Amino acid sequence: MYNILIADDEPLICKGLANLLESSGLNIENIYTAHNGYEALDYLKMESIDLLVTDIQMGAMSGIELMQQAKIVKPWVQVIVISAHETFQYAQLAMRLGARDYLIKPINSEQLLNSVRHVLLHMDRPEQNQEELISDLREHFRMEQPQPQRMDILSRLVSKSGSSGELLRQAREQGVDLRGPYFAMLKVRLDFESGGKTIADKDVLLLQYAVLNIVNELLDKDWSHHSFYSANRDVSIIVQWDEAAYGNISSDKVNQLEMIGRSLHFNIRKYLGFECVVGISQILKGHEFLPELNDQVGKAIVWNRQHRDHYVFFFGDFKWGLPTEDPTEEDLAAQNNLIVEKAQEYVLANYAQKGLTLNEVAQRNHVSPNYLSYLFKKYTGTNLWEYVIKLRMEESKRLILTTDLRRYEISERVGYESPEHFSKIFKKYFGMSPSEMKK
Repeated sequence: MYNILIADDEPLICKGLANLLESSGLNIENIYTAHNGYEALDYLKMESIDLLVTDIQMGAMSGIELMQQAKIVKPWVQVIVISAHETFQYAQLAMRLGARDYLIKPINSEQLLNSVRHVLLHMDRPEQNQEELISDLREHFRMEQPQPQRMDILSRLVSKSGSSGELLRQAREQGVDLRGPYFAMLKVRLDFESGGKTIADKDVLLLQYAVLNIVNELLDKDWSHHSFYSANRDVSIIVQWDEAAYGNISSDKVNQLEMIGRSLHFNIRKYLGFECVVGISQILKGHEFLPELNDQVGKAIVWNRQHRDHYVFFFGDFKWGLPTEDPTEEDLAAQNNLIVEKAQEYVLANYAQKGLTLNEVAQRNHVSPNYLSYLFKKYTGTNLWEYVIKLRMEESKRLILTTDLRRYEISERVGYESPEHFSKIFKKYFGMSPSEMKK
């Protein structure tokens, strides 16, 4: 059963699309509707949303901005974009952000249903246990192994093995283009002990190949990348941008790399049944820094020894020494507590701000959204957005009980775009409406 969120600033369109999907016979459990991007973000943070159907122009927050924030919160959420504008630039940007379809208003009912069916069908791949999976891989994977020469050259390029100029020449001969000039790396390390059984060497190769296929499926359409087997049975990925694609805001690219890392972890665990750890490097300019990027992803992965319940690590999040320097547990706890305390302080001062995002809070703390979310939950027992809602609801309760402010005035003061959406959140939190509490 799937949960679908429809976001459009025209209530009649929201209602019409919801009615169409409800009567479609598709495997849908819940349909949520939001009339602006801020409301949609609330649902994405609070509910288990599988598919987002969003208009591209919705006033204060566009559908493109909503997609960007949605991918930070839940990178695996699928998106269908609807628009009144048949503009190539909009469509190109939406597809680059991972939209599965781009539909033009007025919406053709059959076209929308076909699009939703297609997305849900590809999400509905059956999960298997490890024995079934490996048996299936043996039977059905006619493995066309990646070219050994190509793999060897890429491994040597990132491991300071040989002249970089000569290796680049050989790489070009193998069809590997490393023009960059901006590069980052990701490394995926499968936990072959997570199923509780020893995996034979021949099956390890099958699983590595399956990981390589997942990597290419996720990245091939929108990213210039090269993936290859590396030491420790890992799969490594080099991502590159040219000057035009890189842009001016590097933090956006780091967020995108983190989205890739979380999507890889999610899909490998879901479809292969194995736990994995993903390391993400910083972004550096120049192919001569590939060995340094490789060193960074290796060190990032090692942080899993300190955080066993976390699986995606960005090298730039750790500025106070590395695990190889053996920081004490007290040192780690102190630095992590400091991050959480600063995040709480910032949220306490800004919770009433419309459109407050996880990305904004993370940037203020100079860590990635992924790592901040993990630390906040670990050290407070609640996720960051639940903390924002708690502050908003407690303040709105105080205003209801001690003032004569109207609902729309209270909604405005605690950071909600519409009184109706505020009332929904309030009733879910307290079990009664604002007017019932007032009485």
